[in-house]
Amino acid sequence: MTIKLVDSEKELLQILEIQKSNHYDNIPLETQNSNGFVTVKHNLELINKMNSKAKQIIATENNVVVGYALVMLKEFKNFIPALVPMFTLFNTVKYKKNTISSYNYYVMGQVCIADSHKGKGVFKKLYAKHKEAYSQEFDFCVTEVSSNNIPSMKAHLKVGFKTVHTYKHINDEWNILIWNWE
Repeated sequence: MTIKLVDSEKELLQILEIQKSNHYDNIPLETQNSNGFVTVKHNLELINKMNSKAKQIIATENNVVVGYALVMLKEFKNFIPALVPMFTLFNTVKYKKNTISSYNYYVMGQVCIADSHKGKGVFKKLYAKHKEAYSQEFDFCVTEVSSNNIPSMKAHLKVGFKTVHTYKHINDEWNILIWNWE
């Protein structure tokens, strides 16, 4: 297995395939509870733009993408309407002595592992590559995870993320998590 930065549109298309098969609309509730799920759908145009500004991180095996962890810079905050409330909260939620928005951060745009590779340490390796690639450029990585996505919450906390804020939005409870690289 190789953990690397995306360098082709073919890899971006494979990310979208994994995303589609793990989207909560496409998997039964029992599977969501045991394996986790993703809530946001990207399209090729957007993921291409994101990749042009900050290379996305993937796990490949035999040149096939088996996991990904997306980098979403602040400048993309209005491209996915479902994420606008999160970015708006960053203007008021404090981390240490300042609001999150006052820091130089990026958002973990989404992390997902193909079913065939879950439980094999891919999640941790993807995040290790994030730290290697982006810790010198950014203060921290921030993400938002549904309280209902217990596998994802556990995995993020295990990597080193800390919950800094919890809030309710529509029918769900969300946790804002920060991974500080200090």
